Amino acid sequence: MDSQATVLQILDFARWAPSGDNTQPWRFEIIGPNHVAVHGFDTREHCVYDLDGHPSQISIGALIETAAIAASHHQLRTVARRRVASPETRPVFDLEFVADPSVIADPLLASVKVRSVQRRPLKTQPLTTQQKQAFAAAIGPDYTALWLESGGERLKVAKMLFHSAKIRLVTPEAYRVHKDIIEWQARFSEERVPDQALGTDPMTTRLMRFVMQNWGRVEMFNRFFAGTWAPRIQLDFVPGLACAAHFLLLAKAPARTIDDYVAAGRATQRFWLTAAQQGLLLQPEVTPLVFTRYAREGIDFSSKPGAQEMARRLGERFVGTVGEHAAAHAVFMGRVGRGQQPVSRSLRRPLESLLITEQHDDKA
Repeated sequence: MDSQATVLQILDFARWAPSGDNTQPWRFEIIGPNHVAVHGFDTREHCVYDLDGHPSQISIGALIETAAIAASHHQLRTVARRRVASPETRPVFDLEFVADPSVIADPLLASVKVRSVQRRPLKTQPLTTQQKQAFAAAIGPDYTALWLESGGERLKVAKMLFHSAKIRLVTPEAYRVHKDIIEWQARFSEERVPDQALGTDPMTTRLMRFVMQNWGRVEMFNRFFAGTWAPRIQLDFVPGLACAAHFLLLAKAPARTIDDYVAAGRATQRFWLTAAQQGLLLQPEVTPLVFTRYAREGIDFSSKPGAQEMARRLGERFVGTVGEHAAAHAVFMGRVGRGQQPVSRSLRRPLESLLITEQHDDKA
């Protein structure tokens, strides 16, 4: 094979893996003809949603799985190993692509660049037995999907998301993240999330752009003008009702280590690509997992008075909705359903800007 061209083709697909707020926490170093080092990093120091770096680790797992899917089309088997000496905040993974004529081209490759996030309401048409079987096959025996799909279950989740959204919108730590990651007046964005993909109507989007210019303005609108209600209804409650189902991906044993979360990321990507393959759209719903873990582990995450208590009450709602076992074993959460393909979305940084070379050695 033309190894250099093949590796670049594989990485060009891999870079389309999902990541929280389009952070793309990876850089690539080509070590040899069939060897790439993935230099990962997390955003825990400045992103309240990246608790212990676990969401970033899930993203890195999704990247590795996407690379393996792409490599299969060249009859290459992917061997991934984490460098155990690399720090958890900047893990390095060695990917070796081994020629293997028994490797079958993975059909999920066609969905890699199609897969995206749809934050707007979806159809409530129920999932079929065949679709659920496809999801189960995609994630493998180490994970199961818990489905919340009846009208009553979707209402309970919608209410839970509505309360989770308040924490997002009234804490300065979350505000700083939102301010950094939204690209205003944009349909597409290579490094952030375009405002047209947020799921709010044009008037609410314009109001958000005005309010989010500084934290003082946010606090004033929240206090005197019920500023959280419109985005919480549009972004959380209505979409929570308008979908075929909510789901939780559950690991056999609760995830503890970086390798557990990377493995969960690989399963998550296969689940998401399977949704796209079947014409279904998906939106992650991971903030309840993060905030309830802050509360469960007694981690003070905000200077906002009462934030910890809001997280505690959210944790009670979460357990009441999904059960204690699911709450302890969940590694990912989202909603799925049929609907219109999003007309606005996050793109990715060009591959050239993700390659570590002598001229460009920025790993973060």
